[in-house]
Amino acid sequence: YEISLGLVGSEMCIRDSAYTLVVGDIGNFIGVGSGGSIVIPNSVFSAGDAISIFNNTTGNITITCTITTAYKAGTNADIATATLETRGVATILFISGTVCVIGGNLA
Repeated sequence: YEISLGLVGSEMCIRDSAYTLVVGDIGNFIGVGSGGSIVIPNSVFSAGDAISIFNNTTGNITITCTITTAYKAGTNADIATATLETRGVATILFISGTVCVIGGNLA
C-alpha cells in the first residue's frame, strides 16, 4: 500500500478556539493556540487521509473523538479523548470514515 501524508510543504492553520476538522485539512497541519481544542468528526474522512496537530501552547490540549472508533497508537483501546502535550505533535491517520489512529506526543 502506498499512503502519502502530504506533509512536505503543507499549510498551517492556527486555531484559538474549538475546531472541528474538515476535509480541507487533509495533508495540512493545524496549530492550536491559546484556548484551542480539536474535534475529530465521524464519517467525514477516507482511508489514508492524515492530518497533523501541533500544540503551540504552554499547556495540554484536548482532542475530542466523536468518530466511531479512535485508537491511541500502540494500544487496543477505543478512546473518547486524547491529551496532546505542550508543544507536542500528533498525527491522525484515518483507516476509514469511522476509524482513526492517533499517534504522537499524547499524555
